[in-house]
Amino acid sequence: MPTEDGRDTACFPLVPAENKIDPGGGDVYNYSKGGLSMKTLVVYYSQGGNTEYAAEKIAAELGAETLRIRPSRAYPDKGFRKFFWGGKSAMMAEKPELMPYDFQGEDYEQIVFGFPVWAGSVTPPIRSFVQENFTALRGKRIAAFACQSGAGGEKALRRLKECLEITDLRAELILIDPKDKPSDANERRMQVFCDRCR
Repeated sequence: MPTEDGRDTACFPLVPAENKIDPGGGDVYNYSKGGLSMKTLVVYYSQGGNTEYAAEKIAAELGAETLRIRPSRAYPDKGFRKFFWGGKSAMMAEKPELMPYDFQGEDYEQIVFGFPVWAGSVTPPIRSFVQENFTALRGKRIAAFACQSGAGGEKALRRLKECLEITDLRAELILIDPKDKPSDANERRMQVFCDRCR
């Protein structure tokens, strides 16, 4: 399939843009800017809206599809019960049953996970999704972002890598309440993250 500048990309595998060599001159050529980019799905869980806000912005920038996952039994979303039950579930590494969703792993080359940080860990619905689709996720390019009010994002991203049994993510991002506390810093971080995902 030719790109906008007429180059035939059929014989070139989809690899990170920084590793793409221009077949005509040996220079780096970013096919994503020429209209060819890997098919990406943003899989996220959001409770208070911050992760959903970031997921939609990142998906729009990457031209990706989104999949919002929800537990069959919703977590409390207000007051002490929100922090107690959410924190307990995260600390116990629970894997709640999810509401039905449609995920065809073979349709995507890259998965971007998004979640709020609970008790310094990845949220349980993301754990459930990874467990249910572990085989389909093998060999995919994986990136992730975490939304937090305080701290724990780095630890939560490490926990996600442990769930996936991988050592590195294509890109990592930690945001401070991007919907509730909009900032230029969050916007810049999202842009850098998207550039790394291309």
